[in-house]
Amino acid sequence: MTDLSLRLPNTRLKAVFHLGAKRAAALPLPARFAEPQLFADWEPEDGISSLFVDFPDGGLHAELRAGVLDSHFHTAAGEETDTSPWPEADSALLVTWGAVLLRDFQELIPDLLDDISEAAAWHEAGFDLYVCEVDEPVQLDLIEVEVQGELMTLPWLGAGVVSNDHIDGDGHRIALYWGHEGTEPDRAIAEAWLDSGTEEPVTRALPGVDWTEIGLPEAEVLEWLSGIYLNHHVIPAAEGTLLDAVLRRMGGLPDLPIGDA
Repeated sequence: MTDLSLRLPNTRLKAVFHLGAKRAAALPLPARFAEPQLFADWEPEDGISSLFVDFPDGGLHAELRAGVLDSHFHTAAGEETDTSPWPEADSALLVTWGAVLLRDFQELIPDLLDDISEAAAWHEAGFDLYVCEVDEPVQLDLIEVEVQGELMTLPWLGAGVVSNDHIDGDGHRIALYWGHEGTEPDRAIAEAWLDSGTEEPVTRALPGVDWTEIGLPEAEVLEWLSGIYLNHHVIPAAEGTLLDAVLRRMGGLPDLPIGDA
């Protein structure tokens, strides 16, 4: 099991953004929807904006393309469905709220996403305050978040080069790819995923790997992969934490709690 005592301390980041009219914040939501996990995305090539509103017992996914809104629900297991997991009246309010929030988000991109990425980069550089640039006087919002500390990990110390990427399978599964120095890492040598019961990373080596060629013993590779999985696929990054906080403010939800960082 990865030693979580090696995690860096949490830090605070304050960022000032232009969040527009925040029309969704004026819409009431049932108490059951007070603590969602929020994520929004933008695909500029296809002109699609997406909003994901997730709860332990289900979720809402909305897409906006060329001004046309489409939405559907997800079950607690993540399966897509046209049937809401909640009462009809509550569901209607959630869909209306989500549609307004997504349109508010659409009006602010790409500038808002650029500002969030830049604020996260400033935080990575060691700064604790970011202020966006505006061309004229507008209402600005101060967002404060607690950024979770990453696990201290070493760089890859084996032979060749490695990369990792998502693959099909349960538990948010990734594969570790390896290649000789100067080549693209395209040979899968190990996998990692999240155990649904313990919420801990699980790793396994793939058969047929010559660990002498890899330059590290199998056990060391799996331990290293577990840390990489935690940092990049479990512990929320500053950018994602900021995006969640921004969407909550735009939607009129309570700010994320701040601990003793």
